[in-house]
Amino acid sequence: MGSLPGITTAVYFTLRYNQKGGTLPNAWSVYEDSAARQGWRYGEMAVTEVEAGEDDAGPTEFSSPPCFLHELDAGTAAPLPETSPERRAAILRWRREERVRLLEERLTMASSVRADRAARIAAHLDRLLPEVRGKTISLYWPLRGEPNLRGWADALIERGARCALPVVVEKNRPLVFHGWKPGDPLVRGFWNIPVPENGEALIPDVTLAPVVGFDERGYRLGYGGGYFDRTLAALQIRPCVIGVGYAQAAIPTIFPRDHDIALDAVVTERGVEDYGRRLLGITSTACDARPQAL
Repeated sequence: MGSLPGITTAVYFTLRYNQKGGTLPNAWSVYEDSAARQGWRYGEMAVTEVEAGEDDAGPTEFSSPPCFLHELDAGTAAPLPETSPERRAAILRWRREERVRLLEERLTMASSVRADRAARIAAHLDRLLPEVRGKTISLYWPLRGEPNLRGWADALIERGARCALPVVVEKNRPLVFHGWKPGDPLVRGFWNIPVPENGEALIPDVTLAPVVGFDERGYRLGYGGGYFDRTLAALQIRPCVIGVGYAQAAIPTIFPRDHDIALDAVVTERGVEDYGRRLLGITSTACDARPQAL
């Protein structure tokens, strides 16, 4: 993909401005009807991993812009060693531009289309997770047009599962997971993301990871903060990690770096992409008899 002059700078300025009390434009504050139900104003809730800036580190402007991505095979790119500052900078710049493109494309989707696709994703997840009794499933609070699966949480609970939401307790540190069910009181966490007010700390058996993009080998493009990768690396027992997004988010590669951790599967409205890792693990001994509270 080519560069998008001016767009990345404008987006990042807007997000940082909002953290200091400004208001996001409508296109970047799409919370569907969730904010209204919580009694919060649109534009009031800033968003996610991009604030932490793992992909925002390093130079973003170059006197002679480097381009090393042609040296890589997009279809088979393995995690990259940090061989040179120029290559790292080129990959980070490409990720920022690709992230902007994918988010803009997602936000143009009509809310009715998003709702239909989210329902299809939930149906695929039901088939993928047939036995959830006694398991803890970590969901996510939908932001910026992500598939809204909060209604699916009710079905999980009826089937005997416990639900949780990820919580940022400190910037640039691993996430923790707090128990939650629809209707529980929420408070504003980091960057005003809703988090459970009184949720018990849990260890998830399955974690749903929303994707901005995903590639042919199961690597996830998120918002740039690295929270999910950092969390998975820190957990003593890794949960089964399922990416969730729309089929249009598929790209040949994210040019994974050495710290990127691949997903076990990705679920879109079209079905399940199984990468042959621990698909599901939900019925395996790896996810059985796990302590449920931290």
